[in-house]
Amino acid sequence: MIKKDTAAVIFFILIIVSGGVLSGCSRKTQGEGQTVIAPSTGWIADYITATATVKPQNRLEINPPISGRIEKVLVEEGERVNAGETLVLMSSSDRAALLDAARLDGEATLKKWEEVYKMTPLIAPIEGEVIVQTIKPGKNVTTSDVVLVLSDRLIVKAQVDETDIGKVQLGQKVRISLDAYPQIQVSGSVDHIYYESTVVNNVTTYDVDIVPDEIPDVFRSGMSATVSIVRESVEKALLLPRDAVRQENGQSSVLVETDGKPERRGVVTGLSDEKNVQITEGLTTDDRVVIVPDKVSSTATRGTKNPFMPSSPWGSRRSGAGRP
Repeated sequence: MIKKDTAAVIFFILIIVSGGVLSGCSRKTQGEGQTVIAPSTGWIADYITATATVKPQNRLEINPPISGRIEKVLVEEGERVNAGETLVLMSSSDRAALLDAARLDGEATLKKWEEVYKMTPLIAPIEGEVIVQTIKPGKNVTTSDVVLVLSDRLIVKAQVDETDIGKVQLGQKVRISLDAYPQIQVSGSVDHIYYESTVVNNVTTYDVDIVPDEIPDVFRSGMSATVSIVRESVEKALLLPRDAVRQENGQSSVLVETDGKPERRGVVTGLSDEKNVQITEGLTTDDRVVIVPDKVSSTATRGTKNPFMPSSPWGSRRSGAGRP
C-alpha cells in the first residue's frame, strides 16, 4: 500500500514538473528575443571607403641663399607665415669668420662690424605652414641643405580602388577620420582625381585629393586616415535596422505587428549603410516592426522542427533567405 502511494506521488510530481517545463517553452515561443520598434527618420548615405594619408598639397623645401652660419631662427614648426616674411637670419662664411675675429678685439669692434656687415635673411617665398624646422643658431649650412619645409595647406590624399574610381566625382562630400584621433570627424570635398594609377601588391588604385573644410590643430603631415566619399545621401529617410529587413528571391520584406501578431509585408528599400536600411515604400512611421533574432529564424528554417523551440513568424518560405 505504501509503495502504491509513493508511486502515485512521484507520478503526480512528474506531471507538475513536465507541465511547468512545457508551459515555460510556450511563453518563450510567444516572444523570445523578439523586439518591436517604430521606423525612424534620419540621414543615410551610400559611401565609398578608402585609406588615405594627410599630406601637404604643395611641399616646398627651402635652401639657404648662401653657405654660412645660422644666427637666428624666427619661426617654429606649425607656425603659419606670410609670403615675404623673414624666416631665418644667417651669416655668410666670410661674415662669420670676420665676426669671430672681431669678438676677440672686444665688444666695440664686434658691434662695429655687425653694423657694417649685415646678416642675410632667408625669406618665405609663399604663404604657408612650417612643417619641418630642425635648424638651430650656430649651425653651419650650405646652399644644398634643406633648412625649412613649407606647406601651403594640408590635404588628405586617398587611394581609391579602381573598381570604385568611376563613382568618384569632383565636389563630392567626404567624411575624414584620423586613425590617431578616431573620435574626430572632419568633413571635406573631392578636389582632384588623378589619371595615373598606382599598383601595390597587384591592387590598382587611383589617388584622390580631398580638401578638408576646416583643418583641426591635430592634423599632421603623414597621418593615416580613413575617408568615406558620399555617393548619394537622403536627409529625411525612413530607416530600419538591417536585421529587421529580409530578402528572398530579390524581394525585401519585414514583419509588421498587426492585431498583436507579426504579419509579413513586402517593402521597397533604398540606400543602406552598416547599420540601417532606407525604406522607400511599404511602411510609415505609424507602423510597428517586429525584429526576430537569428537563432529563432535559423532554427525554424531548418529541415527538422524542434517542438521546444519557437517557430519563425516568417513562415516556411523563409528557407534560404538572406539579409539586405
